[in-house]
Amino acid sequence: MPHLNLGENRQIYYELIDGDQNRPHLVFLHEGLGSTAMWKKFPHLLCQQTGCPGIVYDRLGYGSSSPLPAPMTLHYLHSYALLELPDVVARLIPERDYILIGHSDGGSVGLIAAAEKPSRLKGFIGEAAHVFVEKETLAGIRATTDTFNGGGLRGLFRYHGDKTEGLFKAWSDIWLSEGFKHWNIEYALPSIECPVLLVQGTEDNYGTVAQVDAIAAKVPDARKAMVEGCAHVPHHEMTDVVLRLMAEFVEGLTA
Repeated sequence: MPHLNLGENRQIYYELIDGDQNRPHLVFLHEGLGSTAMWKKFPHLLCQQTGCPGIVYDRLGYGSSSPLPAPMTLHYLHSYALLELPDVVARLIPERDYILIGHSDGGSVGLIAAAEKPSRLKGFIGEAAHVFVEKETLAGIRATTDTFNGGGLRGLFRYHGDKTEGLFKAWSDIWLSEGFKHWNIEYALPSIECPVLLVQGTEDNYGTVAQVDAIAAKVPDARKAMVEGCAHVPHHEMTDVVLRLMAEFVEGLTA
C-alpha cells in the first residue's frame, strides 16, 4: 500500500486515480469517520466521467494512515487544512492544478484550505460541509455516539482497524465538548476566490440548509445544489445525481 512519509512517524495512505494529466487533479477529502475505502467507487466514477486524475487519502488517524499522536483539539480541522493537506498536495502533485472535493469534515477542511488562496486551486466542491455547529449537528453526533457505544457501527472497524475506538472517541468528544459549540469558520469564507459548488441533502441529519446558505452568502462565487430526499451522504444515496452535479461543475472549470 502506498504511503507518504510526512516525518515524525506520520504515514499517510493514499491512492492515485488515472486520468488526463493535462486536466486538474481531483483531491478527495473524506468525512469525520471516513477513509479512502469508505468513498467506495465514487472517486473513480467522477474521475472517469470528467477525465481528471485523482488523489484519495486517509488523514492522520484514519483508515490506513498512522494513528493520531494526540487527542483532537478545537483546531483539528484547521490543522488538517493548513498543515497536512498542503503537504500532501505539494508532495504528490507539485506544480499541478487541482480541485478539492470534501465531504462533511472534509468539506470544512476544504473551505479552510481554499480561504488561503492556494495558487493552483481551481475550484472546491463541498458536500454537507460544516461552517458552524447547529443543534441538529450535535443531536446527530449524540445519536451516532449512542449507537456506537451500544455496539453498533461495527463496520467502522473494517476501515480503521485497531484505531477505530480511539478515533471515534476523539471525534465524538471534541464535537460534543463545551468549547466546540462556538466553533465557526464563517470568518474565512469571504477570502475564498475560487468557484465553489455546495451539495447537501435536504434530509441531512447533521446539519440544515443554514450551512449552505451561510457559505453561499459569504463566498463570492458559490452555487447551491440541494439534493431532495438525501441525508448526509448524497454521493452514495443518489450517486447518479451527485455525479452529474459535480461533473458539470468540473467541466465548467476546465472548459
